[in-house]
Amino acid sequence: RQVLQAQLESLRQGQESILSSCSFTEQALHHGTATEVLLVKKQMSERLSELASREFPEHPHENAQLDYVVETEGVRKSILNLGVLITTSATAHKTVATGEGLRHAVVGQPSSLSVTTKDKDGELVRSGSASLRFQVTAPDGGAAEAEVQDNKNGTYELLYTPRAEGDFLLSILLYGQPIRGSPFRVRAVKASDVPPSPDDVKRRVKSPSSGHIRQKAVRRPSSMYSSGKKKENPIEDELIFRVGERRGVPGAVGTPRPPCVRLWGLSTGETRSCWSRARGGPGDAGRAGAPLLGGQAERAGGFRLRFGVRGRSPGQLQRPTGVTVDMNGDIIIADYDNRWVSIFSPEGKFKTKIGAGRLMGPKGVAVDRNGHIIVVDNKACCVFIFQSNGKLVTKFGSRGTAERQFAG
Repeated sequence: RQVLQAQLESLRQGQESILSSCSFTEQALHHGTATEVLLVKKQMSERLSELASREFPEHPHENAQLDYVVETEGVRKSILNLGVLITTSATAHKTVATGEGLRHAVVGQPSSLSVTTKDKDGELVRSGSASLRFQVTAPDGGAAEAEVQDNKNGTYELLYTPRAEGDFLLSILLYGQPIRGSPFRVRAVKASDVPPSPDDVKRRVKSPSSGHIRQKAVRRPSSMYSSGKKKENPIEDELIFRVGERRGVPGAVGTPRPPCVRLWGLSTGETRSCWSRARGGPGDAGRAGAPLLGGQAERAGGFRLRFGVRGRSPGQLQRPTGVTVDMNGDIIIADYDNRWVSIFSPEGKFKTKIGAGRLMGPKGVAVDRNGHIIVVDNKACCVFIFQSNGKLVTKFGSRGTAERQFAG
């Protein structure tokens, strides 16, 4: 209650400040002389700009859970140990789900996915016992088998077993609210329709019985993540997919434009990324970056989005040299010349920058399973590890050729 009251008070104070500043500005413009307007112009411009950029809390910072668990065994030990209060700081709008069970399922076989609870700041919650509800709706509208396993560390294993082919709807609620991306739609297919894994293909192609005979790869059967065109399983370094062409139109590559980020669709539904240097590197060197992000409904290789302008201000790109995508779908870009790492939303909207004042020449960037952002500083010959909010976790490495050193 105190947290919500503080949020409400913050919103009311912000509202009063906005109304007061707007009223004062209107009074000065309508009733003040030209001299008076000039005197208050700078002060009110700064005030209005600050109010326009101020962020206000849009979601509750806590949840409503406060359970009392009675332990009858404790009565015999002490009257003070009648039970414990259970609560967590997890919020639904920051909690995410991952795993193969979100992408495909096989009839009659258990499918699993993992839910990672997070607090209002996007930090991992380390305790369990959250009120998590998992419901699976079959194609006929009935409920399918579903189970929630609490790992007691802030993560939960969700299991379900489809009994028929078709589209299943996975609804995941935390404290009665849908988590990020929920509900999810998954198609269940028969085991005979599941494409073989690459390892199985290689074993068939290179089996001892084949001898010196060169075998062709077996065609994949149709499934929910294959396109209408028939494809062959890849054999070692055989070309699988190609997008882009050298032309001066949106979606083309190699044209001399400012640094930017371009999004493409892949029919596989997988998320892939690639990057190139701004000067003479492989790939799209003219635009200095081309992440490939795909959705199941995207046309194969279809151009989706381009964003970014050249510059040295926050939100601009000067020399982007590395790119990755975190578990929330945010696009993280290392900018060598600007000496920081920029974070954009999946729609290309600038969110924040991290590492300014610490990084000397970031090139590579990656995200680990804990959501930490790992940055390789080529110029400083060291590796930085940041939290998603920009707080430095640790760094290691120095220039040299000894152990734990980098030659640059």
